[in-house]
Amino acid sequence: MAGASKLVKPETQGLVHLTVLRRERLSPHWMRVTLGGGEIEQFRPMGFDQWFRLFLPLGGDEGLDRLPAKANKLIGYLRYLRIPDGVRPVMRNYTVRAFRPATAQSGAELDVDFVLHGSAEDGTAGPASRWAETCEPGESVVIIDEGLAFNPQRGIDRVLLVGDETGLPAIAGICGSLPPHASGLAIVEVPTAEDALGFDRPTGVEVRWLVRDHDVKPGTLALQALREASIPDAPFHAYLVGEQALPTEGRRYLVNECGVAKDAVSFCGYWRVGAASPTPKAHLATSEASA
Repeated sequence: MAGASKLVKPETQGLVHLTVLRRERLSPHWMRVTLGGGEIEQFRPMGFDQWFRLFLPLGGDEGLDRLPAKANKLIGYLRYLRIPDGVRPVMRNYTVRAFRPATAQSGAELDVDFVLHGSAEDGTAGPASRWAETCEPGESVVIIDEGLAFNPQRGIDRVLLVGDETGLPAIAGICGSLPPHASGLAIVEVPTAEDALGFDRPTGVEVRWLVRDHDVKPGTLALQALREASIPDAPFHAYLVGEQALPTEGRRYLVNECGVAKDAVSFCGYWRVGAASPTPKAHLATSEASA
């Protein structure tokens, strides 16, 4: 396990054009958007917490047509930023919740679960949440595969998975990819009991759901539960994701106080309270006008 790299890159990282097939409201804070069609056959599922850059056409399809081939790399990203505001697609990072290969009856499908913040109706939603709430079948998107942050070479037999609601799709994907004999603990914090969406997992992996009060900072309960939990016997692979403080402080606790090897901990801050991704001026103006 020691020495395994943190990230697992995909075979290819080109632009993959897809279309919206359908959307489904799963709970108060979850919307599932199913993508397919287009160039879906170019996508290579890797399981676990496979993630990708998602480009949303909030300025129309013209912006998607102008995306540089390597918009996820420095030079390509700078070219992406030169697309005029109001045309430039919104870019966000998301996890593959599920992938279904093509069959004789239907094409391949990719499910993406969006955490909903605010409301599209009253203009309080961010651009990605608003799009997830309002997108219609046939709309276009572009993705760039980024591979895995959970490197299976760091261990899949015994795991410790901790996240807030933004990490739920990744934790669910990891559990669905573990071998049947795997064991461990998954701690998942959600804003309401209805948002505790069940997922497949080995029988030896316990899931501990935590429901957060509206005035509690996201990640607080999960971090507290981690400190109070009986961590698995070494060796094990820890995976911590969510609001920035959760993976940062959780990793510090495991390494400094529990003596866990740094190479045994995968972690990523998905977002930070008070520092949401910027909304393009044109899209912000649209939200303000509809409020």
